[in-house]
Amino acid sequence: MTPADIRDRLAAQRVVPVLRLASSAETERAVDCLAEAGFRTFEITLTTPGALELIARLAARGGWLVGAGTVLDLGAGHACLHAGAGFLVSPCLVPGMARLAHEAGRAALIGGFTPGEILAAHREGADIVKVFPASTGGPEHLRAIHAVFPDIRLCPTGGVSLQNLAAYFAAGAALVGVGNNIVDQRALAAGDRAQVIAHARRFLEPGAGVTAA
Repeated sequence: MTPADIRDRLAAQRVVPVLRLASSAETERAVDCLAEAGFRTFEITLTTPGALELIARLAARGGWLVGAGTVLDLGAGHACLHAGAGFLVSPCLVPGMARLAHEAGRAALIGGFTPGEILAAHREGADIVKVFPASTGGPEHLRAIHAVFPDIRLCPTGGVSLQNLAAYFAAGAALVGVGNNIVDQRALAAGDRAQVIAHARRFLEPGAGVTAA
């Protein structure tokens, strides 16, 4: 796949799980449940213990698109790409990250919040600009940003939930990043796989403004 293919695949799913769980094993169990619910793209943040090894294991399975989040420097970006990450995500501008990803045939999602930061991320070469933290401004902030930059694909992340998902899409989101609330963590800890799957599947229901990829 090319960076544009990866960008389009992310946008097609519309909801990208952004997993920041307490352990690698717990995260892998969550991914298995999310996959059964219908998800095919996942972001594993580098704050997850053993994140690089987990990204490598998940990427090796094939059929999934696994990205690395909270990439804060080029060294970490190199390591993630080597592990098999299909896309790199930063919460802020990391100079050179988009070029690094593109040279490897991967995509880059670069964070910004203000109009200046979002334009800078776009000019840096971001395939998608991550609006973070989305909860600080909410859907109305995104609506204002989208009005100014209608051609920039925006991905609000941070505080996106079932309750406000439709509002973010109505405000102009091309896709959204949903954190740990996409996983019923109590059910996951209890080994209630069916409940974890059912909860995650709600994010793909037409009523949530999302269609399965």
